[in-house]
Amino acid sequence: MGPYEHRFVLEAFDTNWISPVGPNIDAFETELATAVGAQQSVALSSGTAAIHLALVMLGVQRGDEVICQSFTFSGSCNPVMYQGATPVFIDSESETWNMDPNLLEDALKARGEKARAIIVVDLYGMPAKLDEIQSVANRFGVPVIEDAAEALGSRFQGIPCGQWGDFGIYSFNGNKIITTSGGGALIARDPEFMTKAKFLSTQARDPAPHYQHSQVGYNYRLSNVCAGIGRGQLRVLGERVEQRRAVFERYRSALNDLVEFVIEAPGSFANRWLTTILLPSPELSTRVRLRLEELNIESRPLWKPMHLQPVFDGAPAYDRGISAALFERGLCLPSGSSLLAEDQDTVINEIRQIIT
Repeated sequence: MGPYEHRFVLEAFDTNWISPVGPNIDAFETELATAVGAQQSVALSSGTAAIHLALVMLGVQRGDEVICQSFTFSGSCNPVMYQGATPVFIDSESETWNMDPNLLEDALKARGEKARAIIVVDLYGMPAKLDEIQSVANRFGVPVIEDAAEALGSRFQGIPCGQWGDFGIYSFNGNKIITTSGGGALIARDPEFMTKAKFLSTQARDPAPHYQHSQVGYNYRLSNVCAGIGRGQLRVLGERVEQRRAVFERYRSALNDLVEFVIEAPGSFANRWLTTILLPSPELSTRVRLRLEELNIESRPLWKPMHLQPVFDGAPAYDRGISAALFERGLCLPSGSSLLAEDQDTVINEIRQIIT
């Protein structure tokens, strides 16, 4: 947090705009849209809420299927269950660790008209093969929801992540590259969807002098106080991306001979939200994690694939074992924007000692 955040939050208190309405929300939505090259954005309580609203507006319901990336956080696909639909999980390709476009095509050929949407994720801030995925989606006429929750500040072919799909999703949870304490946002190609998203996110109140509701709505709006934090954070987004990329480069230069890193594909620019590594074996991955834990240094396994999660047991999956292998060998390393060089050196030295 810095002086900008303090100023905007103080303004919210001084002007008594505390609820999910106010000048900070309006300004944050405009400033965020400018930052990602969109016409407008809708500020929401979370990225998961944004995905849920996108599914609602696409008419996804019980009996439908939604094609989902398996290697991700559960917030990417839980909203499919909210709608009573079935997630169909797609394994990763080994280059970006994101949705495999070839498996996506296989799934769409097999699922037919049941497939109502595709949710692709830019994992750990690394853009997926978005051109290939969008091309496959267009051939089958299935809308794409691009979950760029971890990829604010990333670009693919010069286009900001979140702008490739019919809908774009952002998250401002406390662990993201910038934060609103908790929050998210939605963008869409169709401006009518943006109007509807704002309507649905404020309990879908009809334009009447009394409280009247003709459809189900949701309490998904961001507060004016949190939006003030977001306005301040947006002003340092470029700096945060530079800091995260510097952290990654320092790890890579020190450990490239011992571990594997996911490298930017041609046309990609990753914000490097988290630096992730692949150890030579699952056993070494566990040893490194436990040793760092002894030193009170947090590392974490990569995401456990959704098709291996108990909550999604029995869901269809198009799997080649890539994401499962990544989960077994991978670790997320300390990557904070304020990570000190001496602390990063400690992590690097411990990893080198264990592997060599």
